[in-house]
Amino acid sequence: MKRVVVGLSGGVDSSVAAYLLKKHKYDVVALFMVNWHERFGAVTSSCTWEEDALIAEMVAKKLDIPFHIVDLSKDYKRRVVDYMFAEYKSGRTPNPDVLCNREIKFDVFIEEAMKFGADFVATGHYCRKSATKVEENTIFRLLAGIDPNKDQSYFLCQLNQEQLSKAIFPVGELLKSEVRKIAKEQNLPTAERKDSQGICFVGKIDLPTFLQQQLQPRLGNIIEVPAKFIESKKQIEITEENYRKLCFAFPYKPWNGKIIGQHNGAHFYTIGQRKGLNIGGHKDPLFVIATDVIRNIIYVGEGPNHPGIFRKGLFVAGKDMHWVRPDLKMRPGEKQQFDVRVRYRQPLEKGMVHMKEEGMYIIFENEQRGITSGQFAAWYLGEELIGSGTIS
Repeated sequence: MKRVVVGLSGGVDSSVAAYLLKKHKYDVVALFMVNWHERFGAVTSSCTWEEDALIAEMVAKKLDIPFHIVDLSKDYKRRVVDYMFAEYKSGRTPNPDVLCNREIKFDVFIEEAMKFGADFVATGHYCRKSATKVEENTIFRLLAGIDPNKDQSYFLCQLNQEQLSKAIFPVGELLKSEVRKIAKEQNLPTAERKDSQGICFVGKIDLPTFLQQQLQPRLGNIIEVPAKFIESKKQIEITEENYRKLCFAFPYKPWNGKIIGQHNGAHFYTIGQRKGLNIGGHKDPLFVIATDVIRNIIYVGEGPNHPGIFRKGLFVAGKDMHWVRPDLKMRPGEKQQFDVRVRYRQPLEKGMVHMKEEGMYIIFENEQRGITSGQFAAWYLGEELIGSGTIS
């Protein structure tokens, strides 16, 4: 009998995952991760790891499976939270959930699971895995979950073949409504429990307050840039010479705008942000269109359709590319069309990938709103996630 260590979180998805594994005659062991202890910056204290652990243990007892707790908080702080602080300080906007899966759930956690004799590790992610043969080698494919509203393959876009080889996703073939139904039928303690929100294992937080733990406030100017000063990307011809123009925000010149207020630090803001500017007197809301952490300036534009919010493409440096399917890795000079996602739950968008020595340029059929440096772009062929990379 194969042993599966399931990451039991105290949520309904992992609870049903554990139930399904036992139903299919696996030897199931529940392992709860403690990854964050601090309360500083929390919007609410209603969701704590102690409460989650208690609920998870109740589920394990209900399913009659062994339950253990492991403290991974030191690794989580070093490999996820410290990285997040460093990225914000550099003016980029990281995705800690993607990092958490790559660095913790499918790395450190797998190491801990092996101590319990695990053959596989299971989570409650809404995605699927399959295997195929490529030149006699087994290649694992990461596929979107069946539920289009809950597909979480994007969050796993940085996993490698070794990590996938150990992974099982029991709820990937189900709709969320079916998962809830199973939990109710089995009288699981998590059947009616709300899904967690916020940063993976940290919870729902006030981001500026959280960031102020390590990033000092710095008073700076907010400059409004009228749309007329931004070159229309629709007029730029899609040629190799223009890739950089299409993939990077145009440099805004302070003298092309006017100072309309002040902020407490450019590193606290991100592209497309609307809240937290606290500036009135405009017909339409203001949105952040660019940040300059060196000069500590925030550039804003009026209205959701301000051209500064949109970009035709993005760039991923060679060192920041990751191929879930290494056998499909592109070479310099090649180009290929993919479906691309630049944030969770964003609809897939058609994009042409142009591979160069320095990295890849992804040029979209349609302009994209709020492409942000530090976030992850993931590219798909059909329902399969092929690779991902950090946006420059």
